[in-house]
Amino acid sequence: MDVDDNLPRKSRDLVAELARQDLDPFSVEELQERIAALEAEIARSKQRIERAVNHRASADALFKR
Repeated sequence: MDVDDNLPRKSRDLVAELARQDLDPFSVEELQERIAALEAEIARSKQRIERAVNHRASADALFKR
């Protein structure tokens, strides 16, 4: 196991890599699949944010912040 395995990944690197990718070789169907995959990842990220916000609100209510 590498020492860096426990460090958070840099999400900007992924976004930058996607933004640099040439889309010309992709067919319409491939681009639609790509959009669907990206939308699914956005939904997953939003769900994680919602869980974190709800968890924080529960903790704040418990400790009456």
